[in-house]
Amino acid sequence: MPPKKVVKEEKALLGRPSNNLKIGVVGLPNVGKSTFFNAITNSAVAAENYPFCTIEPEEARVAVPDERFDWLVEHFKPKGNIPAFLTVIDIAGLVKGASAGAGLGNNFLSHIRSVDAIFHVVRAFSDPDVIHVEGELDPVRDLEIIHQELRLKDIELLKKYIDTGEKALQRVGTGGNAADREKREEIAALKKVLEWLESGKDVRKGDWTNKEIEFINQQNFITAKTVIYLANLSEKDFARKKNKYLPKIKAWIDENNQGDMLIPFSGCLEQALSLMDPKSREEHLASLQTTSALAKIIVSGYSGLRLDYFFTCGPDEVRAWTIRKGTKAPQAAGVIHSDFERGFIMAEVYNYNDIRELGSEAAVKSAGKYLQKGRDYVVSPGDIIFFKFNVTADKKKR
Repeated sequence: MPPKKVVKEEKALLGRPSNNLKIGVVGLPNVGKSTFFNAITNSAVAAENYPFCTIEPEEARVAVPDERFDWLVEHFKPKGNIPAFLTVIDIAGLVKGASAGAGLGNNFLSHIRSVDAIFHVVRAFSDPDVIHVEGELDPVRDLEIIHQELRLKDIELLKKYIDTGEKALQRVGTGGNAADREKREEIAALKKVLEWLESGKDVRKGDWTNKEIEFINQQNFITAKTVIYLANLSEKDFARKKNKYLPKIKAWIDENNQGDMLIPFSGCLEQALSLMDPKSREEHLASLQTTSALAKIIVSGYSGLRLDYFFTCGPDEVRAWTIRKGTKAPQAAGVIHSDFERGFIMAEVYNYNDIRELGSEAAVKSAGKYLQKGRDYVVSPGDIIFFKFNVTADKKKR
């Protein structure tokens, strides 16, 4: 008798299984968070030179730049178009002791818990006119402060949760029902997470089982969130691609959170560019022989959240629909409307690369690249999809 085929379990993801995810801008006061936010959203959040200028988090949606979307709009010439969006939240600066409530820390840390990923802005520019909350400029120390405060807050909340859970289990004793056994398993897993945190490591860097990830996701740990580091340089350093602090920042990331992305940018340059008309902007960048970093930052934030999107195209509208990577066709249909998922029949699919190469939807069909896919189809980047569904049947009782 041949051996049974081993089905490899798909690795679960840290974080909420949502298509509407948010990324928060985090860092010490006066490192350029609000300046960055102003530039990336072209909004007008106050950016004065004093700590805690941002008291309530500001939120904005920014379009994800994509030449595929631009081409599809030009090709179909629809009445309207809607690109993919990244939701960005500007969170007020943290200070040393924030995990214990210093500098309005508890309020700010609760805002960080509500986002799904983090842009960690670290200051790597010298400017005597911009005060530093810690006195002298030291990016590595600043990284350590934020890292420590976020980790300490996770430890504090986790200890309280474990203590409450253990007291409840003590009242049950060694018996109990299925829910009690599940609780024991949860507490055992979270004790493992606590030990990991107390060793100085972030939750997202641990090697967890799918069951452990299930418990971790229920806690919404701050250090379980994806982090993208943004090094804020002077305009001069950014243009010449040279800064004495960058190697130290990169070394700290490699030592403490290996694999996390580091993107240099210049907040003052991006802010100035956001206020220019397109021609002046192009001329200014040409004079510096550089380019804006915002497109890379936006795309990195979107992909860091493990988001992707598919397109729907036609004469009325070209639209990008946000999904999590690995989403199957029925769930992708549900992003458009719940009825599409409930009554899913099939997805008619072709890819951007094919229509770009062949020139038209008719040519794609003639080449045999216009495909019909069922419930198990995993949506691929650049897919253009038309869903067929039927909701004449009554909803199933749940």
